[in-house]
Amino acid sequence: MVDVLVIGGGNAALCAALTAREAGATVQLLEAAPRAWRGGNSMHTRNLRCMHDAPQDVLAEAYPEEEFWQDLRKVTGGRTDEALARLVIRASATCRPWMRRHGVHFQPPLSGTLQLARTNAFFLGGGKALVNAYYRSAGALGVDVQYETPVDRLETEGGRFIAAGSGARRFEARACVVASGGFESNRDWLRQAWGQADGEWVADRFLIRGTRYNQGVLLRQLIEAGADAVGDATQAHMVAVDARAPLYDGGICTRIDCVSLGIVVNVHARRFADEGEDFWPKRYALWGRLVAQQPRQAAYSIIDAKAAGRFMPPVFPGAEADTLPALARQLGLDESALVQTVAAYNAACRGGRFDHAVLDDCATADLQPPKSHWARPLDTPPYRGYALAPGVTFTYLGLKVDARASVHFAGRPSPNLFAAGEIMAGNVLGQGYTAGVGMSIGTAFGRIAGAMAARAATQPVREVADARA
Repeated sequence: MVDVLVIGGGNAALCAALTAREAGATVQLLEAAPRAWRGGNSMHTRNLRCMHDAPQDVLAEAYPEEEFWQDLRKVTGGRTDEALARLVIRASATCRPWMRRHGVHFQPPLSGTLQLARTNAFFLGGGKALVNAYYRSAGALGVDVQYETPVDRLETEGGRFIAAGSGARRFEARACVVASGGFESNRDWLRQAWGQADGEWVADRFLIRGTRYNQGVLLRQLIEAGADAVGDATQAHMVAVDARAPLYDGGICTRIDCVSLGIVVNVHARRFADEGEDFWPKRYALWGRLVAQQPRQAAYSIIDAKAAGRFMPPVFPGAEADTLPALARQLGLDESALVQTVAAYNAACRGGRFDHAVLDDCATADLQPPKSHWARPLDTPPYRGYALAPGVTFTYLGLKVDARASVHFAGRPSPNLFAAGEIMAGNVLGQGYTAGVGMSIGTAFGRIAGAMAARAATQPVREVADARA
């Protein structure tokens, strides 16, 4: 029997496994995916958000705790556990040296990324390089990794973990960390959460930006077994992605990042939200949900030539035309409706000094919905348009935990079952998102869960040994 069983194969699971092993525990990690697809959603990440009080190696200026907290409070609308959120924020200030010891490298601060050079540390080689580094370190430390081992059941008794099962195999351990992600790849559960509109299942038009292996099997099973849940099943990290993106593993390159530089319309060619409400890193993960709430769960981002070169180009080229009616025809929109929408928007733009790096004074007047910043007339051909679909990264319904990462049953913490990563991120993210905070949560709670699991597994043994001595 091993000391600590870790279920999952992404950032949080690996942080837990490495930390538990460093604490002297024997560790086994069960990854549902084949080796080539290991890492869950973490392989699609690029950075983590970091608190710091002064310029550091790969971070410019300062990003103090209170600013980080206010950013998080704003995007979540206050739907967050402040104590746990601040725990994550403070942990983000000290995790990089530990990450480096396990082979993770960071690149110099990026320019032109709307404040991210100040707030976010970027991984050299991206999330895939981070995942590979952690797996190499885990192997060197003696962590037993089992691939293609999806856990389909947990045995618990009175909130205490006993064993996990994968098909005919049974894995016993003295403590367990569940880091198996959310349920975003489970189409039936998404259907149940989102229901129907106009006789169709809303979630059937969702694309999954990350792994197909996050089915939420253990999340559902633990909730049915009496574990306390937190969050809303319809809340998620949801991004507006290119409607031509693949069903799974589209990742960052399918994201459409020009939303704040133009307008977004629905299938009726009508605007429905403020495209310039805040900086893109604080708003991008809300647009998938906004699109999901529109007819046929579809929308279209429209820009003109002035936006060229100001955003990360998507993997697929957009529709392009020299006139708005021609663009509308390419996108399948009503020509007159799109022309009217753009004319109303153009007339409402009130000038100002355009600056995409700040919350500038280019706004609309007497227009609903407004555009609060970066509002410039769409009047310079060629015009471009991108068809959008909701892209789900991870869901926020999760397990209730405390500062020790203990899973709670009827308000009481389990003595040996812990959770980390997306399966418990809803404690911090009740809604909304800000770039890089998912990795901050996974890293912080992965390390906490690993340390607590090692303590729960080895302390009784040490106490017996001390007594015999």
